[in-house]
Amino acid sequence: MMQSRTHNCGELRAQHAGEHVKLVGWMENVREVGGSLAFVVLRDFYGTTQIVVETSELLAQIKGYNKESTISVEGTVRERASKNPNQPTGDIEVKVTELRLLAKAETPPFEIVENSDVKDVTRLKYRYLDLRRPDMQRMIALRHKIVKICRDYFDEQGFLEIETPILTKSTPEGARDYLVPSRVHPGKFYALPQSPQQYKQLLMLSGFDRYFQIARCFRDEDL
Repeated sequence: MMQSRTHNCGELRAQHAGEHVKLVGWMENVREVGGSLAFVVLRDFYGTTQIVVETSELLAQIKGYNKESTISVEGTVRERASKNPNQPTGDIEVKVTELRLLAKAETPPFEIVENSDVKDVTRLKYRYLDLRRPDMQRMIALRHKIVKICRDYFDEQGFLEIETPILTKSTPEGARDYLVPSRVHPGKFYALPQSPQQYKQLLMLSGFDRYFQIARCFRDEDL
């Protein structure tokens, strides 16, 4: 089976100089210097790597791709002549020997950059592009780390993570019901529990000494 990549785009450092590598990512930017030379920024979830095209054949090939096209490149890692100290991979670049298009993209409706000022309607319509932005990916990764810390701590203290029902029979309470219609029972609805402490009490009566739940938040209200 062909190996899809040897490294990710945020991994290569100066100590990798001389190695033959294979990278896969989105083509973020192309900067032609003249003749048959061009610098390409390749991006994936882990970061960016500068790749260098030094032949007219490869340059003609790369010029036919739009930004955000998915490409696979093979080449040799070398130290940059002009290093970028602000970038983790800023000491190296990859001289391309083979270039392959995996998926050609249409011209993106907005630039994939941090802290984009694009309207929310456009961001949600093209959510798969919005989620490629580094700041969005960092926030999702941060949420994962926070939840993992909580889970690890409670586990060390002897707690069990138990999911109680998210939907149940509607009960008369003060808050507005969040209703979900039942497909198999026409005219009937499920609702979010208004008294979730009942589930906690059931677990206590059943002998579960310690439990926790990372609950999902639903609101049928104006923000």
